[in-house]
Amino acid sequence: MALSIINIHVNVTGTSTRFFDVLAADLAVTNGTTIPVANFVDDTGAAAAAFPAATNGYYNFYINGVLQEGGSYTISATELTFNGVTGTISAGTPLVVEAVDLVTQT
Repeated sequence: MALSIINIHVNVTGTSTRFFDVLAADLAVTNGTTIPVANFVDDTGAAAAAFPAATNGYYNFYINGVLQEGGSYTISATELTFNGVTGTISAGTPLVVEAVDLVTQT
């Protein structure tokens, strides 16, 4: 049997949507602490109504510009929830949620 080479072309494109919040007061974080989507604004400065579903992608969450571990938070359409972490995030700290959705075309 002769060797055959299969050439598959797949284009992947992504869209990124970011949401921003600067804490107005200290936030005491324990397992299950939530931040509602209404606390965030989008790239245009408009109030966020919902985090988009990243069904073919992923979310990134940054605290003061530092990417957080994936297991330390979950994101739903209505809120960000901290998982298994404790501490205090100081007032004035920026929080950024980035939703990345990937689309493949063959």
